[in-house]
Amino acid sequence: MIEILSAKESVKQITDGSTVMVGGFLATGTPETLVDALQEQGTGKLTLVANDTSFPEKGIGKLIVSNQFEKVIVSHIGTNKYTGEKMNNGELEVDLVPQGTLAEQVRAAGAGLGGILTPTGIGTVAEEGKQKLTVDEKEYILAEPIEGDVALIKAEKADKNGNLVYRLSARNFNPLMAKAAKVVIAEVGEIVEPGELDPDEVITPGVYVDYLVRREEG
Repeated sequence: MIEILSAKESVKQITDGSTVMVGGFLATGTPETLVDALQEQGTGKLTLVANDTSFPEKGIGKLIVSNQFEKVIVSHIGTNKYTGEKMNNGELEVDLVPQGTLAEQVRAAGAGLGGILTPTGIGTVAEEGKQKLTVDEKEYILAEPIEGDVALIKAEKADKNGNLVYRLSARNFNPLMAKAAKVVIAEVGEIVEPGELDPDEVITPGVYVDYLVRREEG
């Protein structure tokens, strides 16, 4: 059985300087209860791995406003003006990665791969500082795997063995991150007994999940 914790207890796994993966796409599929608990805990000097930095008043964006990250690895920041301001002021390091490349780097970490080869970014600033390889006379950037110390993910439902079912597009980055972090905390709306989930609906097997947290509605 997976340990079921409160949000406040679960985020104690995150310490200053940790690399934290957070699921979601512009807050859709973001574990809001866990993000709020992390904001309250005040842990700092974090590195974020996520699709984006959301909005100032929602999801990951609240952690940007409260200055808890020193670096973010994301695919875009345009919906949160504070991310851009902090980047321009030298208060926040921003590593902008093409969305597909970012997803594949996270997937590679979960699969134990040494990285992926992508043509995206060749001839642009995205290739600066990166190793390039030529395959069949075509150049590729070697995008190395990205792993996290802790992943905060959101699912619709779990059983007590930690098997996870997602809802529609809220699935997004969550299953990838569940495989790419040392510790995985899943925020869920409902927890059922083993055997109650349809096996065909399970996307993330419980072997990847360390803790469950019931979502706080509203």
